[in-house]
Formats: sequence, C-alpha cells, structure tokens
Amino acid sequence: MSQCHSADEEFMAEAIALAATHIGQTGTNPSVGCVIVRDGAIVGRGVTARSGRPHAEPQALAEAGDLARSATAYVTLEPCSHFGKTPPCVNALMAAGVARVVVAVTDPDPRVSGNGIRMLREGGVTVETGLMEEAARRGLAAYLTRQIEGRAHVTLKLAVSSDGMLGRRGEGQVRITGAQSREAVQHLRAESDAILVGIGTALADDPELTCRLPGLEERSPLRLVLDRALQLPSSSKLVQSARKVPVMAVTSKDETARDEAWQARRASLSQAGVEIVETDSPLDLLRQLAGRGLSSVMVEGGARVADDFLKAGLVDRIWLFEGPNAVGEAGIPSPLKPAGPPDGFTLVSSEAIGEDRLEIFERTQ
Repeated sequence: MSQCHSADEEFMAEAIALAATHIGQTGTNPSVGCVIVRDGAIVGRGVTARSGRPHAEPQALAEAGDLARSATAYVTLEPCSHFGKTPPCVNALMAAGVARVVVAVTDPDPRVSGNGIRMLREGGVTVETGLMEEAARRGLAAYLTRQIEGRAHVTLKLAVSSDGMLGRRGEGQVRITGAQSREAVQHLRAESDAILVGIGTALADDPELTCRLPGLEERSPLRLVLDRALQLPSSSKLVQSARKVPVMAVTSKDETARDEAWQARRASLSQAGVEIVETDSPLDLLRQLAGRGLSSVMVEGGARVADDFLKAGLVDRIWLFEGPNAVGEAGIPSPLKPAGPPDGFTLVSSEAIGEDRLEIFERTQ
C-alpha cells in the first residue's frame, strides 16, 4: 500500500460499515462494501446484494453515474476479474473511468487472487492495497476461512455465570444472561449460515434455534445437531419445524453402531424432513458445509461440544457472555472462563450489555 492518507481511512471505514450490513445474507458470495469518492465527497455507495448479486461495485457506480469518472473507489475486497453470472467488476470500474482503486483485502479465490489488481493496473488505474486490512478481514472472516482453509468458519458462543458455569445439571435451560444479551445472540444467529448444538443440549433444552426477533425470522440459519445415535425425538421442536427451517442430524460414519433400532430412528427423522449427514470428525463436517457453500457456523450448545471444537483447534472466534449471578451447586463448568484471552486467542472487544459483559476473542493467526 502507498500514498494512503487519513481521508482514505475515513472512506474505507464507510465501505467496511456498508459491508457489515449484509453479513450472512449474500449466499456463497462475501458481503463487500464499496464507496465512490470524487473531490472529497462520496458520490456512490454499494454493498453486495442479498443473495449475492449484484456486487457492490456496479451498484456504487450506478449511483455515482458520470461522477465516477476520475474518482476513487474504496472496496473492502479485491474486485472480481472473472466472468460468472455477472460481468467482472474490474471491467465495470474501468469502463466508468475510475482513476484510483483502494482495496482492503486481496481475494484468495483462485479465480481472482491478484488478477483483479493486475488488470486494473494494466488498464491505467492506480491501485493501492492493504488499507484497514485487519478491520476488513474481520467482516470477511467466514468467506476467507472457507476459501483458504476449505471449511466453515466457527464462532463459539458461551454464556457463563459469575461462578463459571454454563447451567445446572438436570434442570435444562438455565437463564444466565439478560434480555439485551439474548437479543445480541439472535443477531449473531441471523449472521450465521448454520447453528450447531450437541444432542445433550437438544434433549435437555428442546430448543428451536431460530431467529425470534421481529424482522429476522426469515434469516434463521440451518440447524445442526451432533447426534451419533440419532436420539433426536420426533416430538422435539427441531424435528417438528424441520420442513420450515432445515435441520441436519449429524451422525458418525461408523457402521458398527447401526442396529435395527438406529435404522428405524433414521427413517423416522428422514420422514419428518430431517437430513441425516455422516461425518468422521468435526473438521470433516465443517468441510462438508463449506462444500455446500456455507461459510459460517455458530456453535451454541453444550460444554462437551464447545470443548471438542476448542481442543480440535476449530474455533475461530469466541463470544463469551458473563452474567452477574452464580449458578451454585450442581453447576455445569464452562470450558472457558472470563479471565483473559484463552490460549491461542486475542481479545478484540469487551463491552457491557445491560448487567452482563460480552468479550469477543479471535484466533491468533
């Protein structure tokens, strides 16, 4: 990157904020933000549309119109350079006469991966890269994980009591955090492609795992239950709603456990609309999800599931809520406590939410 100034940061921050508005809503495409600036003023704004098309750049250029000529475009991700269902954004930028493009993150997609930058420069456009890259990568994290690591990005959500517990044995769901924290969790669900719990949580709490906030109902994620023995009851809320919001029961590829009763349970769940998925490890599951174009998974339920994903090194981000009250006797210990960053993670945010505290950690690269 070269020749970028404080004004550039201001405009890139606007592009990053735009991109954040459609996270989790753009299908297999990343949510990208773009602003067009001429003579120090924003003349066009764009964000990847819901469902993934059109891309941010042509929308921003359309708003700018003739003012795009000789302007600067600020884009959170390298403009695409290949023909897909839409023409390349590189071509649109050059055709509009944009003089300069500032890019936050180079696209790891092998169809792009530097080609967009090269084509712009060969077309006489000044290109600068890496501006506010860390902030932009945060919004693109799920897409980047799928492209680079070939698996879905994992956010682990835990709500921990003041004495370090996730709940109380034998009592099902125990309320640890307040209404504002629970609302924040609903927004996190809406930004996720899938939500995952273990069968223990599914049996104890009978959760529905949908988005319940007004206006977010249609953004409920795919619901996954780690269920090796296929114990998920047909009467559960998950199964009963499977034809409205998809549910996957994730079982093992180990055929030694598949007796006649297991086969009957499988047939019953399938008939109710639950998809049965076979995996041999959490990593295999995440790779299968990435192969379906799913970029992000929220792991929400169960101390054992949380511990398994942490030990496997598959957690990319942690949302750790701490409630003000203690659970006391028969508490279920959390694998993580709000006492500084866990090994291999960095604290990126800490804030009060009502009477609770939310700390967000990211895996150290």
